[in-house]
Amino acid sequence: MDLILWRHADAEPGHEGLADNLRRLTPKGQKQAQKMAYWLDSVLPHNCKILVSPTIRTRETVAALAKLNRQFKIMEELNPEASAEDLLQAAHWPDARESVLLVGHQPTLGEVAARLITPAQSTCAVRKGNVWWITQKERDGEGLRTYLKAIMTPDLVIK
Repeated sequence: MDLILWRHADAEPGHEGLADNLRRLTPKGQKQAQKMAYWLDSVLPHNCKILVSPTIRTRETVAALAKLNRQFKIMEELNPEASAEDLLQAAHWPDARESVLLVGHQPTLGEVAARLITPAQSTCAVRKGNVWWITQKERDGEGLRTYLKAIMTPDLVIK
């Protein structure tokens, strides 16, 4: 199974009077989301389940992928206050039969990545707009092993 973590693209800063969940993407963030959606659409398995935090910035990030006819589901369990365990439960990791793309927030995405690929660390720095692709594979009779398959950044996407 593949677990793909996509941090929302660049968003406007929070300030007094603006609820965190209402922050929108900046023009830079819109471009980041479009580039990553283009790349993801070319590499995601056809049956990949896409789960999204309910915040405006994550919904705007995944909207670029939705324009490419990818369906997604908004899940309250992926909100900015969610724990790494909440995200893993939402993805049914490690027992899901299909690949799952989670569109969410730092530091939780970084905590998920660290838990799965670098248990000695408590978190990894997942930058805005970046995708971390984690996979599990059977390895020479040793059972399932977890690997970091790829890290992709919008700056590397040629569109």
